[in-house]
Amino acid sequence: MPTHVLAEAHGDERGALLAFLEAQRGGLRRAVLGLTDDRATERPSASELTLAGLVKHVAETEQGWLETAQERPHSIERNQDTWHLSFQLEDGRTLADVLTFWDGVARRTEEFIRTVPSLDDTFPLPKAPWFPPEARQSMRWLVLHLIEETARHAGHADIIRESLDGKTAFELVDEEREAREA
Repeated sequence: MPTHVLAEAHGDERGALLAFLEAQRGGLRRAVLGLTDDRATERPSASELTLAGLVKHVAETEQGWLETAQERPHSIERNQDTWHLSFQLEDGRTLADVLTFWDGVARRTEEFIRTVPSLDDTFPLPKAPWFPPEARQSMRWLVLHLIEETARHAGHADIIRESLDGKTAFELVDEEREAREA
């Protein structure tokens, strides 16, 4: 990641975790900087992954984990038959729509983490063959898992973007900075 995450205020663990999560989100957002929907849905390699699909998947995944931690039903249900749809724009949705959706999810995640009484508070993991029965995880684990998930896909996005037009993460950081300053 070619950006520096500013140090948190002394002892602000929540702020530090959220800053690292936002830094990883920024890497993925920069990967789609300046792209049209057509370019963002191109597959420049043997992989089925697209930049727009990665953004949508990360946004849906973050929302799903937030709802799990809040012990609420998932507003977007995915199963073995629909999992692939989390990686595709569908029903006329655009990259801009998905980015707006993700911005809302990010705001809700930050509000939740900043207001939960303790990062040591836990929530039950869903029943799945890969989770131990009756397992619980902490809110700290939740944010660390979101950082991991987002970083993994931001790395995929770097490769896809460079394959599309040769732009690297460093170049995109500069473009983003120039656009902000303009």
